[in-house]
Amino acid sequence: QVQLVESGGGSVQPGGSLRLSCAVSGLAIKSHVMSWFRQAPGKEREFLAYITSVDERTVYADSVKGRFTISRDNDANMGYLQMTGLLPEDTAVYICRVWRVGREYWGQGTLVTVSP
Repeated sequence: QVQLVESGGGSVQPGGSLRLSCAVSGLAIKSHVMSWFRQAPGKEREFLAYITSVDERTVYADSVKGRFTISRDNDANMGYLQMTGLLPEDTAVYICRVWRVGREYWGQGTLVTVSP
């Protein structure tokens, strides 16, 4: 059974930083693209970033480019999202996903709240 468990969320003031983790079990992430999304209350799920499996190429949404950094540790079967310069509009549930052709798996998310 494949499981993705996010952690590292919490409450932070504007301008603060958090590092989210995504622990994956039941498959080897080294053959999968890892992505992060977020969903704010009343809004659609928003793509944030992905990192490829082989060459670790990264792509970011404009809304987080320059502030967030995605990374992965294939040996540990972990993914990460380093977030800096957090804004109130970054408040959301942050969700990781692993994907390869024919299958994808999602975590349940971790809540990030940015407020004074």
